[in-house]
Formats: sequence, C-alpha cells, structure tokens
Amino acid sequence: MAQINQCDTLIKNAMVFDGTGNMPVVEDLAIFNGKVLARGANLDVAEVGETVDAEGQWLMPGMLDIHTHLDLEVEVNPGVPEAVRHGTTTVLLGNCSLGVAFGAQLNGDENPILDCFTRVENMPKSVLSKCLPKLTWDSTAGYLDHFAYIPLGPNVASFIPHSMMRIEAMGTDAAVNREPTTEERVRLKQIMEDAMKQGYMGLSTDQIVFHYLANDPNKDIRIPSHFAKCDELRPCLEIVRKHGGVWQTNPDGEKMLRTLKRYFWSASRFRGAPLKISALTAIDFVSVPGVWQKMLKLGKVINSKLLGGKIHFQALGGSFRMWSDGMISPVFEELESTREMIACEADQADKRLALLNDSAWLERFKGDWDRMTVVNANITKLGGNKDQATFQMKFDEMTFDDCAVPGWNGDTLAQVLARLTTYINSNGEKGAKDEADAAEFARFPKECTHPREFWLQCLRLYDTGFRWWFDVANKDEDIVEQILFDENALPGFNDSGAHLTNLSFYDGNLGTLRIAQKRGLQRVAHAVHRLTREPAEFFGLNVGTIEPGAQADIVLLNPENLKNHDMNAGRTKVFNEIFEHEVLVNRSDGVVEQVYINGTRVWEDASHHTAALGTQTLGRVLRANQA
Repeated sequence: MAQINQCDTLIKNAMVFDGTGNMPVVEDLAIFNGKVLARGANLDVAEVGETVDAEGQWLMPGMLDIHTHLDLEVEVNPGVPEAVRHGTTTVLLGNCSLGVAFGAQLNGDENPILDCFTRVENMPKSVLSKCLPKLTWDSTAGYLDHFAYIPLGPNVASFIPHSMMRIEAMGTDAAVNREPTTEERVRLKQIMEDAMKQGYMGLSTDQIVFHYLANDPNKDIRIPSHFAKCDELRPCLEIVRKHGGVWQTNPDGEKMLRTLKRYFWSASRFRGAPLKISALTAIDFVSVPGVWQKMLKLGKVINSKLLGGKIHFQALGGSFRMWSDGMISPVFEELESTREMIACEADQADKRLALLNDSAWLERFKGDWDRMTVVNANITKLGGNKDQATFQMKFDEMTFDDCAVPGWNGDTLAQVLARLTTYINSNGEKGAKDEADAAEFARFPKECTHPREFWLQCLRLYDTGFRWWFDVANKDEDIVEQILFDENALPGFNDSGAHLTNLSFYDGNLGTLRIAQKRGLQRVAHAVHRLTREPAEFFGLNVGTIEPGAQADIVLLNPENLKNHDMNAGRTKVFNEIFEHEVLVNRSDGVVEQVYINGTRVWEDASHHTAALGTQTLGRVLRANQA
C-alpha cells in the first residue's frame, strides 16, 4: 500500500472485526478528519498525530443500542456517558410510543411528558420536570434539526412515538377517551408521511398492559397508543411500509389474537414489500417458560418465503434482573390494589402508608396477593390472566439489596421471614442473628409470621427502603445464547435510560459479546455483526461500518477482561447530580479500552471519559434511509 500523507490517529495491530460477520484480521486503522481513512496491515503514514498500540485488543465499529428511553436524558446530558462507556456510539429514541418528537406538548393543564413517562418508565416527575425546559421545538422537523446545536455524544435516530402523535392530533384526554374524528385521522397520516420524509425510522406503538398514565383524572387509564384500533393504525403503518421504515411494537397480553394478526401485517405477499417490525421480546421469562420459542417460531413463519415478512424479536444479552423499591416496580402495575400504590407520587410516603392501613384497600390487596401466590401457577401469557398474576411471589427468589436494614442485604425474603418466625415463636429468645436483627424484629407484630403480613409490615416500616431484586427472565445462559443468535431475534433489548432504580442494561451489548466469546472468534464476529451492521441496515441507518470514508465510530475492547465481565456484579446505584436522584447504572471498567465518536476519543484507558464528551458536538442525527 502506498504511503499515506497524514492522519490524526493511527491504531496499530488490533484484531479487527469489521461488522460484516467475517473472521477478524490483525491490521491497522487510520483516522483523519473524523473518518476512517484507511485500513490494512502495517499502514505507512508520513505524519501521525497520535499512535495507539492496540496489540491484543479487539477493534470493531461502535455499537448500536436499539432500545433506549434516553429521549429526555440526552437533552440535559447530551454526552450520554452511561451508554458511551460501554461501547455504544448510536442510540435509538422514541421507543414504546413515548418520546419528545413533538416537544413538551403542554396544553392547559395537560402535561403529556409527565403523564406518559412517569409510570411507564418509572421516572419521577421531579426528574422529568428538570428536562421539560429543554424541549423548545414544536414540530417533528424541529426535533431532528435541534441535535446539530447541542454537544451530542452518540449518534441518535428516532421513531415517531405513537402515544405522543395521538396526543398531538387529539389532545391527551381525547386520546384515551374517544376515537379520532375523520379530520384527526387525516392529521395522523399527514404527521406520519411528513416524518418519514424527514428521516424518522418509523412508528413505535405500545400495547403492554402494565402501562398507565400518571396524571389525574386518568391515572386508571392506559397510555394513548392502546386505544388505536386497526382501522386507525394500519393506514399509518402502510406509510411506514411505503418508505421502507420500521414498526417498533410489543404484545397485548389481553388481546393476543389481535397482536398476532398485527404481526402478520409484516408480510409482503399481498403488499409488494414487507413492513419491517422490531417487536418485544424474545426472552426466557421465569413466569412463562418457553414463550421465547413461540416468539421465534412465529418470526420464522412470518419471515418465510411464502409470506415474505421481515420481523425480529428483540433479545437481551444477559439475565433480566429487576429491583423494586417497595412496590414501585413495573410488575405491580398489573394488579388493581398495587397499581393504587404506584399511582401515589414518589414523595407521597404518607399516602402509601394510609393505603396500607386502610381496611378496604387491604381487602382488595388480599385478593391480589392470592393471584400473586398461586400454587403450581401455569401462566400462559404476559398480563391479562384473571386468576394468576404474571409476577408470582416466591420469597426464596427475592433478595434484599440496598435496603433500609443493612444487615438484611444479600438475604432472601424467605431467610429473613424464617428468622423472624423463629423470633416471634420463641418470644424473642431465638431467631435473630444479632442485636440489630432483633431490634428490627421487635417492630413486627405476631401475625407477621404469615408472608402477606410480613410483606405489608415491611412496606409500612420502610416504604421504598424495602428494596429487593428478583430475576424476571434469562436465568439459563444456554437459552440466552440460543435466542441471541437466532435469525428471528436481534440483540438489544437494553431499555437504557428507563426505570431509573429498577433495572439497568447499558452493558447489554457487552453481555452478548461475552457469551459469543465462549464459542470462539467466528461467533464473536457474528455477534459484532448483530450489534453493528445488521441493526444499522434493518433500521436504515448509515452507521455500523469501519470502511474507509465512514464516520470513525470505533470501539477497542480488552478480550481477557471481557471474559470475566458480570452484568449483575457490575450493576450499581449512583447519585445523578443532574437529575438530583439516584439511578441504577452499569460498570464494565477494564473491558472497553477506548471509544471514538466521529474520530474523537470519548472514553480512554478503560476507565474514564475524556473532556470532549458532552462539550463537543460529535455524534449526529441519523435520518433513516438517507445517505
């Protein structure tokens, strides 16, 4: 290869995975003016700004996080450091029918951002309110345009969020209480047509039965996307199909036949072209064993040559561990009594306590408790089971963590209850492991030997300090691997930025790479493809490649440290100074050596961000199906 005149950065001797799925090769990569200048063995460059010795490291394109709820965080913290540190250089916004494509949408007493995000994504109103002043645009075009004027870290692309689109056309109250008028239907289609021309990826909708509004008078009503019937939704999706866009969606546990019917809209057989669908989700739910197999088989049928569809089910690269602050957790939105508890504002401990001491509420909760403690539960669907709740209380699988009683951390609820029972039955002579244990047990009346009464007393005493975790799904890593590399699934169900203290999978892509690493370099190459070029092509985005001329979004990994990365062990709760609130995040220090966005290093030495992240505009808005 002829000598190259100059480059800004020369990365030498890395094992390069180019995102195509081909086996890696050891070579150099040169960066100049934010782009990949050249790749090859022993590049000869006359003038080099900086040389990086990457021997023993893996180099790959920056990864995509295909399922995030960073829509508001990117406005107040545009570097999005919690995503970037794990090798993410592109994030997709506007998922699950929620987003800020229309701005704040304030209208009289209506505050749709607070109404929709608070309970669905477990974001306190105090946090959301800090973001609202940043939402200065009032159109879908203005939303995409504004990214050029903030110090954006990762690249961003967005769906049109369906709940917010219905609010834009109808108003919040109307969007959940009546069908759209003829004029409003025309308006919905026009919004969709304009948005696809502007570069939106497509439309995101929501049907998850746990998703409720947070403001009076609609706290017992689900978010607007739920109320769109097929004759309203399909015309908008035909516009998405026409433009080669994507429908991001999820299932309705109460109307599975309708959900299946809608998934088959993907088929091209009678429409000329497929409707691309990115659906939730293919994970191995503890409560519904084997449902992942049904999802993947469904995808295989829809994607068959006979039907010509193009659907995948999003997958997660590790175990799905969820925390609950008392009963503030998504799983408790399913039941009437626990939903009343969640409907209280985050700072309304007094109202939660009042419910816990209200005889009528306790009677309702007793019935819901029975639904959560079914012996030999046989749950067949997620949500909508009349006699059985999706989440089943199994105290031996629920672990105290960061709770109000430090001595209980690491114990299961079953272990603490067993000690308490011994303590009560022995009149305080036995059971407690130390004086602190005994002091807490003395606060529990005798009836608390019953699991339900123990649970209620924990809520009364500790409120959200009654903090514990459980595994929702993906406990068997062999099954996780099957899902991740099935052609009808796609890794990336990370939910980054949502559920501030309930869950955190910013490092989900690293989990996929670690699982792949066990099978050798060919499987790693396949994983890199699934995290870079494959999603980029599916969503119509010009990223995910390190070919000469491409924007230099690059990740360097330490493969030895990747082997030992533990998503659960690396999860921690920190205080977010911008939000003035605690958040659950991930730490993979030592795994990701360096991250470059637009040729600028934003993460270095496997340990810290650089000054460039969040102060310079590095990433760009990605307009789907446009160069």
